Amino acid sequence: MDKCTLVTGGTGYIGSHTTVALLEAGYQVIIVDNLVNSSDKVLSRIEKITGLAPIFVRADLRDTSTITKVFKEYPITSVVHFAGLKAVKESVEEPTKYYDNNLGSALSLVKAMETSGVSTLVFSSSATVYSPFEDSPVDEGATLGPTNPYGMTKYFIERMLTDVALGDKDWSIGLLRYFNPIGAHSTGLIGEMPRGTPNNLVPYVMQVAIEKLEKLYIFGDDYETPDGTCIRDYVHVVDLARGHLAALRFLEKTKGSHIWNLGTGKGTSVLELIQTVEEVIGKSIPKEVVGRRSGDVPIVYADAEKASEELSWRAENTILKMCADHWNWQKQNPDGYQ
Repeated sequence: MDKCTLVTGGTGYIGSHTTVALLEAGYQVIIVDNLVNSSDKVLSRIEKITGLAPIFVRADLRDTSTITKVFKEYPITSVVHFAGLKAVKESVEEPTKYYDNNLGSALSLVKAMETSGVSTLVFSSSATVYSPFEDSPVDEGATLGPTNPYGMTKYFIERMLTDVALGDKDWSIGLLRYFNPIGAHSTGLIGEMPRGTPNNLVPYVMQVAIEKLEKLYIFGDDYETPDGTCIRDYVHVVDLARGHLAALRFLEKTKGSHIWNLGTGKGTSVLELIQTVEEVIGKSIPKEVVGRRSGDVPIVYADAEKASEELSWRAENTILKMCADHWNWQKQNPDGYQ
């Protein structure tokens, strides 16, 4: 293992799957995580999947001196940055918490990297940086305009990292804007563990399916779409993990800052997704159509051609496979990692 990567937030949903991909590709992985939104039980699960154990440091990324020590202790050559708070609704209710945590973490990390002479970074951004009024498919040149503090923190971090790469030509930075991550590792050993009531559709559907929640609420069925429900681009978390690995390999050979969408380039409606889950679990899910939710737009899906051309990356998993893997995880882990 001649390459050593620091994965911040590596015990989280996408971070843990990316850690698996990195270990399987021959990278040594150091995880830094404060476990605010995750569990250290993930570590033994990662080892069970790969036969390899990532090194784990429990720390808050805003503690620059501790993070700098991590760089001194291990031969880190690159960073994949996931750490951050990620609930849109909570970000609207507690914006200062999100700005402090997400911007503070990113700034502290960059300072530690500058001190340590490490200049290759993949940043986990989000399609929430785009204006909701853009027509789909949304490409990397689309108008930016986040509508909530969570999306705004991703936007500001992108701006900061772009400026870092402009100011110092030694930096190699990749900004990955991904759409709607779902699914889980096919073993069912790692997956998404929302705290409290899930904010996102698929974890919510799965908790209804397992009878932890009473019923699913469909927010509006009168949109200008074929079945009246909103259409989104769902991408398998394992495909996303492959995307981070592809971006890292690209950045190891190329300087500057680069942006890629990661999505399937196809839209799936809320009703289509529910029908797919019902097919997977073999029963109907209790559901009720209620009024539209403020801020929802009818159709959002990615143009992911740039990632295909530059990274040789394409999403491979179907919506059926995404739902089947997510259900497999949910069944095996009804209470997450508890």
